[in-house]
Amino acid sequence: MEIEKRLYEAAVEGDVKVLRELLEQDALILDRLTLTCFNETPLHIASMRGHIEFVKFILTRNPLLAAELDSQRSSALHVASIKGYIEIVKELLVVNPEMCVVGDREGRNPLHLAVIKGRVEVIKELVRVSHLAALQTTDRDENVLHLCVKHNNQLEALNVLMELISDDTLLKSRDGDGYSILHLAVADKQIQTVKYLLKNNKIEVNLKDDNGNTPLDILTQSRRDMNDLEIGDCLRDAGGLRAKDMISSSYTQNGAKCSNSHVALAHKHNILGDWLSRKRDTIMVVASLIATMAFQAGMNPPGGVWQENKELNSHVNPLQIPHKAGEAVMAYTHPKSYRYFIRVNTTAFVASLSTILLLISGLPFRKKFFMWALMVIMWLTITSIALTYGISIYIVTPKKDREQLGQVIEVAVTVWSCVMTLLLLGNTIRLVYLWMMKKKQQSRTFETRISGNLVHDNV
Repeated sequence: MEIEKRLYEAAVEGDVKVLRELLEQDALILDRLTLTCFNETPLHIASMRGHIEFVKFILTRNPLLAAELDSQRSSALHVASIKGYIEIVKELLVVNPEMCVVGDREGRNPLHLAVIKGRVEVIKELVRVSHLAALQTTDRDENVLHLCVKHNNQLEALNVLMELISDDTLLKSRDGDGYSILHLAVADKQIQTVKYLLKNNKIEVNLKDDNGNTPLDILTQSRRDMNDLEIGDCLRDAGGLRAKDMISSSYTQNGAKCSNSHVALAHKHNILGDWLSRKRDTIMVVASLIATMAFQAGMNPPGGVWQENKELNSHVNPLQIPHKAGEAVMAYTHPKSYRYFIRVNTTAFVASLSTILLLISGLPFRKKFFMWALMVIMWLTITSIALTYGISIYIVTPKKDREQLGQVIEVAVTVWSCVMTLLLLGNTIRLVYLWMMKKKQQSRTFETRISGNLVHDNV
């Protein structure tokens, strides 16, 4: 037992000299390890610590240790791969290349572990030695591409694997939860990964998961994020559709007697739906951000809140302001401004929450009129939050600088009012113009029908 203890200590330190001495004392010590060791071998320990010379020497004396597994069913190659020790990986592969495809207790081979940690050089070496290792999956049906996305957004590792592996089935494969690699990247808001995958012509942008959801469906169902708009645009530019839109499009295209006018109408409807969907997503994100800002401003107004209770005591300090802990300081020091602050901030908060409620209510917001109405509400919301900022910055500005600040605010309010007026006027004119064009088209259609009927009667 003493000699084995010294052997493990030598493995920790990478002391080849001590290893030689121990082998001189007992030439079979390494051979007995294959029979008696139920945990890490000295080879595991040396591989974990990166002692390349120790690894080389021990492999020359007993190459069978390269196939030994520890209590987690991990080999020395697993350990070296996850640590990124490329030289040790090469030595182990020379002795026993078949270990590339051996899985641990979770079914992960050395390549899987290298991918999880983004060990690019190790990935290249393992794929070169065994292409089969790249095609294996874990016990959760995760392939190497799934692991790139799931673990720390390993975009460099993903790029290397895509160049080394020509098997397109990896791009379409689903993990244990039914997701493809594109589904995972969209759900985790990995915008760079999404862009990289969409550049690959072999990726199927409308591939459905086990629940029948496309990546665009996953985007709308997942948590909200600032990257949602850009990811959505990337998917749509690549031809991405919602599952329900795919069904509608398929029905239209497969209709045996569908006229050209019907096809054109369906195409126009899909374009309109796509535009409305993007507008809806934009408004939802903006409304959520403003609601958060308004809530924070309401709970922590300019100047903060009183931290303790103060009762009126004229004998101690007749000038002190009686208050209770948790009340806004601004309500006592600037009562008039505080009333305006509360009104505009509450308006912004309620308007943004109302917008979110309308968007998730299921009402038919696929009409431009409804979207126009929502945009007007958002203009009111944004104006209110801008006024909240104006009042807040006025309160926290020292009196000596308020005159200059007042001039800046006057200019800003004037410009803001002009912009809002132009936007409201422009959108109103646009809406009226579209309405008039629709009426004119309906009138022409009616006249055409009347003329056709007259011709038919004369014949």
